[in-house]
Amino acid sequence: MTTTNKSSPVKRLLLWIYPATIAVMALALWQYPRWFDAELPDYGRAERETVAREFRAAWVATVANIDWPSKPGLPVEQQQQEAIALLDKVAAANMNAVIFQVRPQADALYRSELEPWSYYLSGEQGKAPEPFYDPLAFWIEQAHQRGLELHAWVNPYRAHHTQGGPVSKHSIVKKKPGLVAKLANGMYWMEPTQEDTITHSLAVITDIVQRYDIDGIHYDDYFYPYPSYNQGAPFPDSGSYQEYQQQGGQLSLSDWRREAVNRFVKEIYSEVKRIKPHVKVGISPIGIWRPKHPETIAGFDQHEELYADARLWLNEGWLDYFTPQLYWNINRIEQSFPMLLAWWQGENHQQRHLWPGLSSNQVATRQGTDEIINQILFTRALLQEQTGQVFWNVKTVSENPEFAQLLKDTVFYHQALVPASPWLDSTRPLAPSVRYQSTVDGLTIHWQPSGDEAASRWLLHYLENGKWRYKILTGDVLSHKFKQQEEITTVAVVAVDRNGLESERIDHPVTRP
Repeated sequence: MTTTNKSSPVKRLLLWIYPATIAVMALALWQYPRWFDAELPDYGRAERETVAREFRAAWVATVANIDWPSKPGLPVEQQQQEAIALLDKVAAANMNAVIFQVRPQADALYRSELEPWSYYLSGEQGKAPEPFYDPLAFWIEQAHQRGLELHAWVNPYRAHHTQGGPVSKHSIVKKKPGLVAKLANGMYWMEPTQEDTITHSLAVITDIVQRYDIDGIHYDDYFYPYPSYNQGAPFPDSGSYQEYQQQGGQLSLSDWRREAVNRFVKEIYSEVKRIKPHVKVGISPIGIWRPKHPETIAGFDQHEELYADARLWLNEGWLDYFTPQLYWNINRIEQSFPMLLAWWQGENHQQRHLWPGLSSNQVATRQGTDEIINQILFTRALLQEQTGQVFWNVKTVSENPEFAQLLKDTVFYHQALVPASPWLDSTRPLAPSVRYQSTVDGLTIHWQPSGDEAASRWLLHYLENGKWRYKILTGDVLSHKFKQQEEITTVAVVAVDRNGLESERIDHPVTRP
């Protein structure tokens, strides 16, 4: 019996249809995201007549040159131009704060006698900018000119990053080797239980608070390192723990590590408030305290892996704002954004600010944009006038003009004041004295501060065509001119102090010439 290579007509048809079908399906899957997110919902404008209160911030990371400067060793002028462009875009989106990383690897993006200049500035740790300038002072000045708060972000324990250049002679790794452990991935980490670690890092933070006009001190989830940094091996502090036990210590290894971190968190808050009570202290731990809290939540256990008892810190109020990194979507059952945010609010016994961190980098897609907008709206619904959020990271706005414009057109349609912190200050500022000049060319409002306390912001209310509107102005502004065509019939100027407290509002009817 002989065989043939010829196939039946039916088989030939199937052989043609099969690859064609696969090709069509592949095209459909490739195009699916475009079809799925062809149009965003019409969110509408967040119209309001009373002033919005919301923390609208973004992290600006300097480690590994993630956000700024774009690479080490740039000329000073280019570093400053990049900073100005970034802050301009944040302010243009009606945001009101940046969280700027000033201590990425036990080095400094500011003049310091305690730690060396950062590698991420010059490409050489210990080398000052040439011509000299102080980046932190520059960022503070430029942020404040734009009505933005600046929070100085520090990493308490990281001693050297894998993308931080060679370990220099200026590094704490060389200067205080007894405090530092090397991890399997090449990073170096200070031992959090060492007394000198606590003393040194606390001195760095208090030095920043004393010398710089910052609005906040901020630290994130890098307490003990993630297990993956040491390839799953235990953190190398067994010698210190044995010494602790020999001296009569009774805590388990986990509790001993947590106790050291808890002490550090508590002492930072106490010291910052002793030096400058108005400087807010913020913490941004992982968004899950422990699995099963609440019941359906699963994920990384920071309590046992990073030795971070974040719930305790919130319960005790050892902070002014709490920013859990809730980097999961609303409909993700095991890490549900709304369930976790509501759980943290239930643990907020001292009624501190709860401003979640959002994974805003997903706005590169339209469905991701819709997710972030909905998270902002849910947060507002839960937290009301104490709402806020922090974007990871600032590129969400600085390198995505479409999303920045969407924010300003919709959920950030109005400027917002940072919510007040009444536990820091209960004395309202005095109302300014106000006068106006009305001519055929327009209406100019002038005001002068009252009392000894300088205003951080001015809140200008005005009744235009029967509807109240407002503008938020920086504390150095003492007048505002309305255009001729604007029909203003009543004005009021309110002083706002650094803790967000407002003076009495006194309305002034406007008489036209």
